[in-house]
Amino acid sequence: MPELPEVEVTRRSFVDAITAARITAVRLGKPLRWPLGCAAEQLLGRSVRTVGRRGKYLLIELDQGLLLVHLGMSGSLRFAADLPPAGAHDHFDLVTTLGTLRLNDPRRFGAVVQVDSLMSPMANKLLGKLGMEPLSQDFDLARFRDQLQSRKAPIKQVLLAGDVVTGVGNIYASEALFLAAIRPSTRAAQLSLARVSRLHAAIGTVLAHAVERGGSTLRDFSSADGQAGHFQLDAMVYARAGLPCKTCGTPIRMVRQAQRSTFYCPHCQR
Repeated sequence: MPELPEVEVTRRSFVDAITAARITAVRLGKPLRWPLGCAAEQLLGRSVRTVGRRGKYLLIELDQGLLLVHLGMSGSLRFAADLPPAGAHDHFDLVTTLGTLRLNDPRRFGAVVQVDSLMSPMANKLLGKLGMEPLSQDFDLARFRDQLQSRKAPIKQVLLAGDVVTGVGNIYASEALFLAAIRPSTRAAQLSLARVSRLHAAIGTVLAHAVERGGSTLRDFSSADGQAGHFQLDAMVYARAGLPCKTCGTPIRMVRQAQRSTFYCPHCQR
């Protein structure tokens, strides 16, 4: 699943190219997770102001309303002036005067949703319960600590829930917990202030590094300009079960938490 770094890399890869473009056509393929929310013809003639992000959602701001884009489990965007004809898994084309933005999503868990504003009911439904943005100044340590103190679940599951801090995802939760030297099974409420502070810093460090590396390409992720990510080459624990820890040499372990794979070093993470 594309996580926050992959979504941010995607945003950066086409925001400048699509800004000020005017929509000339919209092509809808097979139904996605949620309907568009308006007749496709209503988007014609609107112009793109910019592209923002909230958690794992891209916010395509138009001169009238917004398009909320989620990549789901397997989605990716491509933006170019000369895309080939749509294939079987290409389910949305936004044709503009500067190029076509195409959503490819084999599993169709992604979505493109039109809303009038971020205050609209649908926008509130999708975005209203998201936690703090970990790459922004809004990621406040005191608030992070206070919210963790009320959570009895293991810290890895709290990070994945997304209502304390948004967009961390499975890969980067494992990596941040390793950097903070915290075992993933530790209950969130049991973390001391010092450990919470380490984790707060680690989340920002890991996500920022992942964005710099273009995200992670484990299967077929690529940015909107076709570039693969390389963070997976730098992973300390993720997908390294049985291999020696890069810090201490102890074999990395994999366990299942809430049906998700968790990777950790039993020596470095206590």
